[in-house]
Amino acid sequence: MEGISPPLVTPFDETGALDEDRLRSLVPWLENRGIDFITPCGTNSEAELMTAAERKTVVEIVAEEASVPVLAGTGSPGLQETLEATEAAAAAGADAALVVTPFYYSFDQSELESYFIEVADSASLPIYLYSVPAFTGVTLAPETVGRLSAHPNIVGMKDSQADIAEFIRTRQRTEDEDFTLLVGSASVFAQALDAGGSGGVNAFANLFPERLAAVYEAHGSDPEHARELNASLVDLNTAITATYGIPGLKWAMRYRGAPAGYSRAPHTKPETEAQEHLQSLVDEVSE
Repeated sequence: MEGISPPLVTPFDETGALDEDRLRSLVPWLENRGIDFITPCGTNSEAELMTAAERKTVVEIVAEEASVPVLAGTGSPGLQETLEATEAAAAAGADAALVVTPFYYSFDQSELESYFIEVADSASLPIYLYSVPAFTGVTLAPETVGRLSAHPNIVGMKDSQADIAEFIRTRQRTEDEDFTLLVGSASVFAQALDAGGSGGVNAFANLFPERLAAVYEAHGSDPEHARELNASLVDLNTAITATYGIPGLKWAMRYRGAPAGYSRAPHTKPETEAQEHLQSLVDEVSE
């Protein structure tokens, strides 16, 4: 998995029910705008607000509709549910599994390492590690990632720390392996490519995949221009992540005409002031 991918938003209707028709429409909407692969059931997918059965359905639909590789989020706090979801994703036709660090309880690095080895040993899909401490409170240390990268079925990682120094340290410990390192923050996408990243799985790719695709393409020949393009996206990216979150992202997508649907409770829709701010930022990036 290289290039850009959205952590695919999950369309719900206004009652909170899974909107399968909108989901089927969203996949080609994104593919037509330049994504390289697609990641259902990640953080911005509201995966933790869905049942295991719903997540299974989402992966099945995306795998059926997609013509690009599918990196399915299958991680849960418990090992057994993660293994079951990973095998269900394999049966649905996903190409690889994105497995978040176990959370809720506290685990040290040796326990995390043992967990991922057990997942990788059992899985019939290639495994990508997923570290997103802002949501889980758990960080995979670069040294742990370096050891795990030697496992033949652990092929990559999504690093959502937005910490370039730690990204570099992780890259240094995996650079001798055939290991894909993806960044989770669009605000530092070009800088992560500078540091040896292979691409990104970014919320922004749900909204303006073509803009991130332009950054990725420019980086190959003109890294400075790629950084300039990336800098123009930071205000909007901050708005749809740190400021207004998933409801803001989905509102902005609907404003763009994407079949994003609505968010699920306890999320609430953005207030009028937030909508006006998002509209101005989207209009600015659209120019």
